[in-house]
Amino acid sequence: QVQLVESGGGLVRPGESLRLSCTASGTRIFPQYNMGWYRQAPGKQRELVATFTRDRITDYSDSVKGRFTISRDNAKNMVYLQMNSLKPEDTAKYYCNGVSIMRLSYWGQGTQVTVSS
Repeated sequence: QVQLVESGGGLVRPGESLRLSCTASGTRIFPQYNMGWYRQAPGKQRELVATFTRDRITDYSDSVKGRFTISRDNAKNMVYLQMNSLKPEDTAKYYCNGVSIMRLSYWGQGTQVTVSS
């Protein structure tokens, strides 16, 4: 069973940075997964933040483009989200998602990011 575990969330002030990590276990074919970060703020739908495909293509939502960077280390089964210049509107629970080549989707439990002065 594939498990995804996020870490790195916390409380920061506007303009500061955070780095989220996602560790995948239970699979030996992690490089074949399309990985992504999503977020969900209270009262809002979960939204896509960034993706890093098995073909090493990255994409970002317009709201984070230029501020966030997604990366992955296939040797360590890990995905990262570097978040710079954080804004209060980035406050949300951030989730790691992995989609296998068979289109099976897995989610982590999420990590809370709060941006407040």
